[in-house]
Amino acid sequence: MRQLILALTVLLPGIALASGGGVHLQEANNDLNDKASLQAGAKLFVNYCMGCHSANYVRFQRIGKDLGISNSELQENLMFNADKVGETMNIALDKSDVKRWFGVVPADLSVIARARGTDWLYTYLLSFYLDDSRPLGVNNLVFKDVGMPHVLWDRQGWQKPVYEVTTDAHGKTHQVLKTLELVGKDKMSGNEYLAKVESYRKDVRDLVNFLDYIGEPNKLVGRSLGWKVILFLVIFLGFAYALKKDYWKDVH
Repeated sequence: MRQLILALTVLLPGIALASGGGVHLQEANNDLNDKASLQAGAKLFVNYCMGCHSANYVRFQRIGKDLGISNSELQENLMFNADKVGETMNIALDKSDVKRWFGVVPADLSVIARARGTDWLYTYLLSFYLDDSRPLGVNNLVFKDVGMPHVLWDRQGWQKPVYEVTTDAHGKTHQVLKTLELVGKDKMSGNEYLAKVESYRKDVRDLVNFLDYIGEPNKLVGRSLGWKVILFLVIFLGFAYALKKDYWKDVH
């Protein structure tokens, strides 16, 4: 029982409504220096997101170079709709068909992390729940009446809303969505529930990490050069100080 409470209070702190009616965004805590995470996120993106969403501002070749993935590994594991590594991450579906099916063309996700922020994306992907009133059977705490299906349901499982009854200042009662919980949690032990929640959160963090990377691939280069530039400036400062002392030693 203690393990189940730990899973609910520690691992799911943000899947609850704020007192002001919004949703507390959870911290993604993604790490662009974690290549294993970025590689896992790339695989998730290709298998779960690229059915509808493209990323036309990034090329497979650049991904392979930055993430340490060979051309043969790219072609075997990531390039399902492309023939050459120099191609961009474009979907094979016809946009007119997609618009007819969903009513709108799904957004290109190249810069979604820069537009929305990693914490928003992280919380959004954790916040799908069952809602029979919606055409696709799901809703989202962060994006109300979302038109996107919960594509990662097979990794997370389905979540259901938990409501509580509150009374307002006028004495009227209201049913308010309090939190989300996994369907069938009563059939899982505390360890099983904890492991399932933690596994899905890792998947989401990896995916958000990859989305953050493709939004600005040069971040990796900039961060790798940053410490070198600082080291150079420190060494240069020492030489400059020594030169200054030598130059002014005879000046009184």
